[in-house]
Amino acid sequence: MNILITGGAGFLGRRLARRLLARGAIRLSGQERSFDRLVLLDRTDDAPFDDDRVHAVSGDVGDEALLDSLVDRNTDVIFHLAAVVSGQAEAEFDLGMHVNLDASRRLLQTCRRRGHAPRVIFTSSVAVYGGELPDEVRDDTALKPRSSYGVAKAIAELLLAEYTRRGFVDGRALRLPTVSVRPGRPNRAASSFASGIIREPLAGEEAYCPVDADTRLWLMSPRVAADSLVHGAELDASVLGDDRALNLTGLSVTVSDMLEALGRVAGEKVVERVRFAPDDAVRRIVGGWPAAWDTSRARALGFPVHGSFDDVIREHIEDIRGS
Repeated sequence: MNILITGGAGFLGRRLARRLLARGAIRLSGQERSFDRLVLLDRTDDAPFDDDRVHAVSGDVGDEALLDSLVDRNTDVIFHLAAVVSGQAEAEFDLGMHVNLDASRRLLQTCRRRGHAPRVIFTSSVAVYGGELPDEVRDDTALKPRSSYGVAKAIAELLLAEYTRRGFVDGRALRLPTVSVRPGRPNRAASSFASGIIREPLAGEEAYCPVDADTRLWLMSPRVAADSLVHGAELDASVLGDDRALNLTGLSVTVSDMLEALGRVAGEKVVERVRFAPDDAVRRIVGGWPAAWDTSRARALGFPVHGSFDDVIREHIEDIRGS
């Protein structure tokens, strides 16, 4: 059995790969199945794993010929993580649609041609929602995205559902909250500040927050994100039924809540490194995202849950020390 991770060189792709390699197997149809090959596809093959099972490939996830060469009838599980982040997708429309939508369709078409209905786990986003929303967003709340990124994710969800209905793939669309605290440097995601206002101050650097202190976010830690992807892959199709998209568990916190947690964990001197610098473009995108969720279905299906945002910060500090 082989596993493919698109976006495999990204921070979440690497974390997921480490999780899978440590386990050495994945449960499908009630049976633990070891895998022989873990293929990591990304724009760069910079995925440093000293493991013979890992095959890092550099290329365009939207390249149909490349996908044909990587997906065969032994590829039983595909984690489709590759994406152009929200801010960049808004600024570079064609690139965003190529990666976030066109590549998803080509991947599904490749699976269809192979004819073995692999399990496809697609990382969707809370950005599929927008506009006027109910007090609590449910899995079946109407999708009304207000960004190019959200539109592409919503369309890809519908495609995954259709390819699943037709028996071409066994799909699961997992709507991840904003992942915080991400390692590395800031990127062009509208939500990048949700990691930056924690990560940079802990590293002794100033950070700038583009939204108001009372802005509420729906967050998920990197550890819970990776564990959720594995859990989503292992769920039997019978427990999911026809509805293959679901909102994952998270933490509903304001920016103020986050900074208060940072103060409790690391001290007020660290919090003082955060500066507020309003950015209307970011505020417009983030302000359209919902912050209150009904995740009862995900909980009933056994997806992992969080403790507190204090714990999320402590996890990040542990990861830094262990890296």
